[in-house]
Parts: sequence; structure tokens; C-alpha cells
Amino acid sequence: MGLGESDTRAKLIDPAIHARGWTEDLIRREETAGAIEIVDGKPRKRAKGRVDYTLRVKVNLDTQPLALALIEAKAEDLPPAHGLEQGKFYASCKRLDVPFVFSSNGHLFVEFDRFTGLTSAPKPLADFPMPSDLRARYEHGMGFTLDSPGARPLLTRYIGGEATRRYYQDAAIRAVLEKLARGEKRALLTLATGAGKTFIAVHLLKRIGDAGQLKRALFVCDRDELRSQGLTAFQNVFGTDAAEAYRESDGTNHARNARIHIVTYQTLDVDTEDGTANFLTTFYPEDYFSHIIIDECHRSAWGKWSQVLTRNPNAVQVGLTATPRTLELTEKTKEALADAQITADNLKHFGEPVYEYDMAQGIEDGYLAACEIHRFDLFLDDKDEKTVGVSREDLKGKRLTDATTGTVVHTEAARAHYLGPDIDNKLLSPERVAVMTRQLFGHLLATGGPEQKTIIFCARDTHADRVAIAMNNLYAEWCTANTKPRLDPYAFKCTASVGGAQYLADLRGASRSHFIATTVDLLTTGVDVPCVRNIVFFKYVRSPIAFYQMVGRGTRLDAPTGKLMFRVYDFTDATRLFGEEFTTKWKPRTGGDGPEPPTPPEPTLQVEGFDVRVSDAGRYIVTQVDGKAMPVTVEEYKERLAAKLVEEAPTLETFRATWIEPPKRREMLGKLPDAGRSALLVQQLEDMAAFDLYDVLAELGYGLAPRTRVERSEAFTYKHADWLAGLPAPAAMTLKAVAAQFSRAGTDSLENPEIFRVHEVHDAGGLRALKDLGNPAELLRETKKRMFSA
Repeated sequence: MGLGESDTRAKLIDPAIHARGWTEDLIRREETAGAIEIVDGKPRKRAKGRVDYTLRVKVNLDTQPLALALIEAKAEDLPPAHGLEQGKFYASCKRLDVPFVFSSNGHLFVEFDRFTGLTSAPKPLADFPMPSDLRARYEHGMGFTLDSPGARPLLTRYIGGEATRRYYQDAAIRAVLEKLARGEKRALLTLATGAGKTFIAVHLLKRIGDAGQLKRALFVCDRDELRSQGLTAFQNVFGTDAAEAYRESDGTNHARNARIHIVTYQTLDVDTEDGTANFLTTFYPEDYFSHIIIDECHRSAWGKWSQVLTRNPNAVQVGLTATPRTLELTEKTKEALADAQITADNLKHFGEPVYEYDMAQGIEDGYLAACEIHRFDLFLDDKDEKTVGVSREDLKGKRLTDATTGTVVHTEAARAHYLGPDIDNKLLSPERVAVMTRQLFGHLLATGGPEQKTIIFCARDTHADRVAIAMNNLYAEWCTANTKPRLDPYAFKCTASVGGAQYLADLRGASRSHFIATTVDLLTTGVDVPCVRNIVFFKYVRSPIAFYQMVGRGTRLDAPTGKLMFRVYDFTDATRLFGEEFTTKWKPRTGGDGPEPPTPPEPTLQVEGFDVRVSDAGRYIVTQVDGKAMPVTVEEYKERLAAKLVEEAPTLETFRATWIEPPKRREMLGKLPDAGRSALLVQQLEDMAAFDLYDVLAELGYGLAPRTRVERSEAFTYKHADWLAGLPAPAAMTLKAVAAQFSRAGTDSLENPEIFRVHEVHDAGGLRALKDLGNPAELLRETKKRMFSA
């Protein structure tokens, strides 16, 4: 059998490319954080993530090495491009922002060139391109040379070194700097919430500044929360050269002497269509800034905040967003087309994103929390609320009142028909709130207890009130029934009407209060609350942009509380918006004839008497599907896993032989969906905690009847009794003791270097007993082989 991937790289590929001039300082091992596994309903971070080997070039000894290529190793006995069709080559190029990908089995290599879109025929590794060759091809493809003035920022080093940056942050920064080096001045970056966009903004400007190309920069963010975070991050790097912009008591700009101005849309007075842009026009004349970075550039009020860009037409303009907006024009007037061209449509203004990093990739890499979805169907008198809604006929025989006055009204006062989004918005249902909150509270109890940081998105302000009251009542009853002290306030409304921003610090930091936040829109953007473990949709959501911002509140990891995953409880089919295009219809500004007369307000009614029922609509896992973060059913997830497993190990015998070799097993698991997390997730979903992962996968891929760890350990002892009897008694007793450890911890226990310190193993004879017989490593390998054939 030939060398596996790791040995192929170390023993064949590395020596060959070293001989071609790729010294160790030009090879960067980009290791991810490690995928997050959900095991027994609890998350666990893998010790090691995926390692990407990038090839870099240096222009001078003191310049930042620049990544140009990725090199992937294949097992020695496989074709050099095994499993890497052109689509995967292209995806690797985009993920690492490199134009070349190489794949080799240690003897031959193939190359994918993103500039030409061509994949080469296999060539001898002795012909591998030298650093000077790739640099020349890179410069030709990019349209600039690395010693040109425009490329200087690409060659400036990270302040403090590269230890703190992540591979995708470096890729995003390089992608922008490459576009600027070509003489272009606009760039768009799309990165999932929690991926560290502020880090990118800070180091992008720092490298431009260190290259001597930064005059003054403006960083625009949404709301005070992000301004505070941004100010701290910029001042950590730029010191007093970065300052918050606001009007001093003497009428001057607080940031007047700084090079980096940090400001919110609200301070500039461009956050709404009614804004006057007074601060912007008072303190910043046209072309005042050489560089502008717009955070959350998907936000509305384009007609106003576009002035930040149009007043600085010669500035480098970079947009940062988790949700790029595609504009759909409903009429093509001159004004509409002008607005769209300027900034209403990010893609038209900034161009296609130069780099994208989505939620699914972040989960796979271990930088974002894993996401499990629970979907529910709602029935009102056995009618599906989402598809049927409520008709006036359905209200007959029920108590109907004015929600404000409590006055009983006739059914004729109601609409002819209410859609799902109207319920608990224009038609209030106490029974619906009671049933939904009871269902949610039950899930909290089943997944760790009621005191979990949770955000519930509600239909309107009064709905948020009623949900908070219901959750507080359920919690109080539970505390009484279980003789637990109440940690009040438990559930609280966090909306603009009650100054909800003042509660954010408690939601984020308080460990003994403020667990359940009910809101409408306040917590959708500009809020960093890493400890949130549950996102709940009691509200119908129509905008993919709003949906991704809402889900984004849960994606951050939180080391202090051990948070590695979060759950989405979807009562309104909001998660259908995963993977949707971000399309919003542009609404032209009206003028000339004045505003249209307001329509009479529609009364909000309350209906009592519905039989409300919630049914489970399935569990889903968020994973990558065609490059997008998408929920798939558990069954589909298992099918995807089985197909990939059999592709990597076509037969049970191949799978077994791979399993007993740790490096090969790790390589195989790493190629399964979601970087190996999928196998452990299926183990949890199928309630197979008592089974080793070997049996979980062997059943899934090859139909092997699974054995629990205890059953497999016992089968090893009696099925291989003759083999054990032929060994010296101390060695046989030691191996039986080792097998007993398998019953407790599975495969890992057989490979644990500390196994000979375990009391039972040591007392049976331990390492000395195996050394007396020969090579302990070979004996343990034979034990594993027989264990998995039992």
C-alpha cells in the first residue's frame, strides 16, 4: 500500500518543491480553528482543523510574503487530481484568494490556473514551477507588478505579525489590495456575522497607511454599539490617530486632528431618508477623505448615506456586509437609475464581491457556532396558519374585541382575511402566544434549562410585551414547582419604545438575570452578544437581509460560557430564507405634489377561542449546499455523508483498514461533509452515544449491524479467545484490559498514550508485558484490527 496523504506530503512533495526553490519560509500552513461537533446534544471543538498549504513569494527579505498558490496532497497510489474536479479547484482559489491550485500524489502534479480556467495534464514533480515562475504569471494575470507603487500595501507586513489573523481575513485584505493595485477604487467584501469585519477594516487601513498611501480615512458603522467596538479596535492599532467623530460643546469636531474618523450613520445624520446630513456637510468638505470603509452597507436610506460616497468621488471606497443587496428596479426614471448606480445596489456600486466568506464556511472552519434548526407548524382550529391564514368565517363563534379598548366587536369589523404575518400583529391571539411560549419553554428545559440567553423576534411591540409576560409566568411556575430561586428579571422586552439599548449590557454580561429578550427589530443589527444560544422566530420574516442579520445574532462563539453551537426555533418558516437572493424593490422618492393623505388606521383586534396546536416539522442541520449555507433534513444529511464516505472508502474492508491507521482515519473524516463534524452529529441525532463512531459510519455506509462499545469489546474477547490464549498470560491480560477501555471511550482509548497508566491495564501487566512479547505498537495495531473485525 502506498503512502497516505500526510506521508506523501512530508516524504515526497516537500523534498521535491524544496528542490525547486520553495523554502520553508515560503510555505505557510493555514490551520483552521477546528470544526464544531454536536455530540449528545452538546458541542465540542475538535483539537485540530483543516490545514491548507499555501505557497508564497517575497519581493524583498523584509516584505510581507504574498500567497499565490495552494498545494494539495493525495495518497501516493491515487491519481494526482483525485476528487478535485474543476469546480473544487475554483472554490479553493476563491476561499484562499490565490490564482493557482496544485494537486500531487508525490510523483505527478496537476495545476489549475484561475486566470485561464485551465487544468493541466499531469506533469513530473521535478517540473514544478519555481517561485519566480509563479510570480511572473501572477503579475501578468493581475495586470500589475509587485514592485509597482500600487502594490506597496500588498507587501507591507501585519503589525505584530500574522499570529492573530485568520486565513480568510488575510485573503479578504489581499483581495481588496489587489483590486486597488489594478487602479480600481471600489471593493465589496461579504463576510458572515462574527467573522471579524472590523479586524479586516483596521488592518486594511493600517497596511495602506504603512505604505504611505493614506491621507484621511472614514469608518462608518451602524449604531453606537459598533462604533464603540470599532473605536477600540482602531485605537489599539492607530493610537490617538483614530478618534470618534462628534460635535464638541464648542461646536468643533472631536476627531478634527485624527487621521481615522470613526462615526455612525446616525451621527452623520444620514441614517434615514429624512436626515439632513448636517454633520457630514458641516465638517467634511468634498474629497476630504482618501479612504472610506462603509460597514453594514446593506442598510436602507441609500438616498441619504450615499452622500458620504458622492462627496468623496476620488476616495477608495470599501463596503463591508454580511448581506449584499441586489436591487430590483420597478421603474426606470432618471432619478431611480442614478440612485441605483450610486449606492442603492451594492453590486452595481462596488462591483461583485472581491471576497466572500459565508456562514457555512465559518461553521466548517470552527470560527462560527454550529447551527441546529427546529421547525414547527402552527395550526389554528386544524388549519395551517402559514398557508391558510384566518378568514372572517373562522372568527365566527369566537370572542372578538378591540385590542386597545377591550370593547366587544362584531366579526364584520375584522378583515375578510388575515395572512400569517398579520396574526399577533393586526389580529392578536392569546392562545397562540400561550401555546408557542409553552412549546419553546419545554425545549429550553430539554436542552440545558430555562436560563439560556435567548432572543425572540416578535411581530410588533405589544406582541413582544405579551411574549415576555408569558415566558416570565412559565419560568415563575417552573421555579415554584422545582423549589428553585427565581433569577429576575428573566424575560424582558428589548425594543426601541422602551429604550431597549440600555438592556444590552445585561443581556450580554449578566449571568443571573436578563435571559430572554423579546424584540421586534432592535436586536437585528449592530449588536454583539456572543452568549446568545437560541434565536426564536415568532415573527414572520420576508426579507432575506433581515433574516440573515437576525440569525447572525447567534453565530458568534463565546469561550467564557463554552458556547460552540446555537439553536434556531422557527415557528414561522423564516429559515426558508437560507440561500435566498438578497433582492429588495427600490421605492422611488415622491415629491412635488406632497404626501398622499394617510389611510384610516386599521383597528387591531383580539380573538379568543382558537384551538392552537404546534406540531414538530423536523430537525435540520445548516451545511454547505452549492456554496450556500442551507438547512437540510437529517435524512438528506445522512445520505450526503454516506455517499462521501463510500467515495473515500469504497468497501467495508477498505474502511476498516483506514480506520485502524490514525493519520488515514483523520484524513478520511476530514473529507466528510462539514470537515468531519457530520459523523458525530449523526451519532447524536440517531441516539448512538453508546456506539463507537466506527459502528455509526459502518452501518451508514455499508449496512453493518452496529455493536455498542461494550458489545464490541466483549466480542473481541470471545471471538479471538484462541489468539489471546496463544499469548503469554500477562500480555493476554493486558490486551483484555485494553479492550475493556474501548468499552468506555472507543477508538480514542486504544490510541491514548496514557492507556498504560490506567490502573486496570497497569495491574494486568502493562507496557512491560507487551515489550516482553515484542513491539507494543504492533500488538496494539493487531488488537485494533481484531476489535473492528469482531
